Amino acid sequence: MATNGALTAAHALDFRLLGPLEVRDGTQPVVLRGRKQRALLAVLLLHAGEWVSSDLLVDALWGEDAPKTARAALQNYVAQLRRLLGAELIVSREGGYELAVAREQIDLCRFQRLLGEARTAGGEQRLEQLREALALWRGPPLADLAYEPFASPEAVRLEELRLSALEDEIDAELALGAGPELVEKIEPLVAANPFRERFPAQLMLALYRAGRQADALELYQQTRRRLVDELGIEPGNALRELQGA
Repeated sequence: MATNGALTAAHALDFRLLGPLEVRDGTQPVVLRGRKQRALLAVLLLHAGEWVSSDLLVDALWGEDAPKTARAALQNYVAQLRRLLGAELIVSREGGYELAVAREQIDLCRFQRLLGEARTAGGEQRLEQLREALALWRGPPLADLAYEPFASPEAVRLEELRLSALEDEIDAELALGAGPELVEKIEPLVAANPFRERFPAQLMLALYRAGRQADALELYQQTRRRLVDELGIEPGNALRELQGA
């Protein structure tokens, strides 16, 4: 297990953001010590391949409560990560740093690549790529860094990507003829995301294919009431057309 010292095979490291932050060297975890050290690595991973200014990093790690020693502390955390992961992985540039890792070493980047490939694929291949992408998720994104200043908006953004991929996966399953077997899968997604219209539309179709037309129509009415009462909007065209059909 890699716990200290620079790693000799930095190119083999696997960085994971889709859940609690993890770094793995092959099959072994790399132990990251300290909340701010973990937060710094997460921010650099979110901007992998980009120059990130020290100002942005200080703001991400401390927000408005940054101490006067924040820049010195930042340099110390960078030095710690270099000793742990390899000096070549964090490149100093004027006024900031860049994490020099391949995109395929980061689960988020692999997830985004698979989503992009799925959009141009069809049939079983599309479904397989979406399932492979969703299998990368190990829990809520950045779960162990929830109280860091940068984490909340990033977690919301990443969760939106996951939900969109789930919607695409269900669409792919429906396009291949699935229906009744999807009802139990979609129902909790509708309950947990009451203002997303694709999940109710997908559940309506699954219910219809299960021979439950009355339940499908009742779901439309429930969804419409929720949107009108709480958001003041009518369902979109796709949901209305499905109800009419």
